[in-house]
Amino acid sequence: MSNFLKRALTGAIFLIVMIGGIYWNHYSLLILFFIISMLGLHEFYTLLIKSRNEPNRLLSMIVGGTIFALVNFSTSIDYRLHFSISLVLLSTIFFAELYRNKEKPFQNIAYSLMGIIYVVLPFAMWANFLNGPTVLATGYEQEGYNPHLLLGLFFLLWTNDTGAYLVGSAIGKHKLWERISPGKTWEGFFGGVVLSMAIGYVISLFYTELHYIIWMVIALIASVIGTLGDLVKSVFKRSIHVKDSGTILPGHGGILDRFDSFLLATPFVLALLEVVKMVYEMTE
Repeated sequence: MSNFLKRALTGAIFLIVMIGGIYWNHYSLLILFFIISMLGLHEFYTLLIKSRNEPNRLLSMIVGGTIFALVNFSTSIDYRLHFSISLVLLSTIFFAELYRNKEKPFQNIAYSLMGIIYVVLPFAMWANFLNGPTVLATGYEQEGYNPHLLLGLFFLLWTNDTGAYLVGSAIGKHKLWERISPGKTWEGFFGGVVLSMAIGYVISLFYTELHYIIWMVIALIASVIGTLGDLVKSVFKRSIHVKDSGTILPGHGGILDRFDSFLLATPFVLALLEVVKMVYEMTE
């Protein structure tokens, strides 16, 4: 099978699984995001171990998976108790390092914690945000599970990647950040921004939970923060001298390669939605 066909087939299966898992119901989203976050976390620690670092992979994956479950399956618990239990779980990584007798214990702790924060929390945050009623900017009250906000974000991230690639390939001359990613150009970056914001307006016509201006702001976040997220992942891979983060997606690399933009765009988008909700409730 040619590389093009391999990439096309993998891409098609990836889209079907992602859209289907998100759109079906909240339980399918939880299962999908739990699997992706655990695969991504394993991939993250494997890369570090290959580069002669020593994160506590097993314990950190147990802690990360437990925090994901705690955030999403214990909705009756007050958020402050969630936070406290999560801190207790994270502290076990510190204590475990006392018994591992490694050369750089605090570096190991830092890498172990970073994996959970970087990979697991964004997926857990989205799954939690979409569980239960949420008053949005237009006064729309989400009753139960509504996948539109999450799907919209993914559409915008994918659109930005496509626009940046097409425009950059066609007319890209000025390097965006040559030291980190030689292939990215300013022309491609602005091409991604323009196309993403245009699609943001189109999405607002179908997903009317948010005003079109909010969708376009999300598109801008997807473009700017998404690009920075890709650059952050590039810095990480360069620091440990690898080309792709993994091989789980033939022709597309690993989990971190596919979700790098999503991971860092998530807190900005969710913060925006919470601010919009708060402003709406104050002006009622």
